[in-house]
Amino acid sequence: MMKIRDKFQNLMLQEDLNFLVTNRIPRITLTRFMGWWSQLRNPLIVKASIAVWRWFTDLDLSESKQQTFATLHACFTRELKPGLRPIDPNPAVMSSPCDCIVGACGVISDGMVFQAKGFPYTLDSLLSSPDLAQRWPSALEGGTFVTMRLTSSMYHRFHAPCDAHLSHVTYISGDTWNVNPIALARVKELFCKNERAVLQMKTAEGTPFLIVPVAAVLVASMRFHAVDVLLNLRYKGPNDIPCDAHYSKGQEMGWFEHGSTILVFVPPGYALAAGIENGKRIRMGEALLVKN
Repeated sequence: MMKIRDKFQNLMLQEDLNFLVTNRIPRITLTRFMGWWSQLRNPLIVKASIAVWRWFTDLDLSESKQQTFATLHACFTRELKPGLRPIDPNPAVMSSPCDCIVGACGVISDGMVFQAKGFPYTLDSLLSSPDLAQRWPSALEGGTFVTMRLTSSMYHRFHAPCDAHLSHVTYISGDTWNVNPIALARVKELFCKNERAVLQMKTAEGTPFLIVPVAAVLVASMRFHAVDVLLNLRYKGPNDIPCDAHYSKGQEMGWFEHGSTILVFVPPGYALAAGIENGKRIRMGEALLVKN
């Protein structure tokens, strides 16, 4: 069985096949189906689904606060045992909002950033809204961006990177392309095509920054504690949702269902923390950005 699994996983590493299987499919239909399937309260379905999930990935539930789950959704959005994600206490540090693999990261130049080498996109396209595009690219010019990819087996909740205030959530309905490195190197402006939410935030000192969770294939929804509606492909608006939520560093903000990507954009005055580079695997609470 292990040999069959290893052969299958090696097969899926072939880029053409991976892209075909995870993208040239009815993405939105399958994503809606996953939203329905994950809510089924049938112990046999839940156990079988988790077994299949483990077969395809490196899913490890040893850190989970719960060990039995009423639905697949409950497993996707599981909490961790207390104390497993210590938060960097340095007030000059923005900690990682999630467990992730760091993707493209660097300096924001001429309103442009990268999803992968040779594949740029503009903040204007990502933000979509004229009001956001008028304000944020200029405020972030010369600052830093970080792409954080959550695989399906990872802890899916995300947290405040610092003491912060959330003033607006702008939800942008869209497609559900896979966001793995293979797709990012093939689909231009992928993040600008997918379902996403723009979180307008400020640090306790008043420095503005953005967190942009981006959904992907099989990601049934995004949940933000500050918003009293489940944001998913069936939600059409209003797109601009005012908020007044205050967070302590490390406080939970919401979750994805399945796995996806979080983009962080900060203005000049911050730099990548030591060791943060493309391909680095980090955990929620570890240093991500640091004041210059």
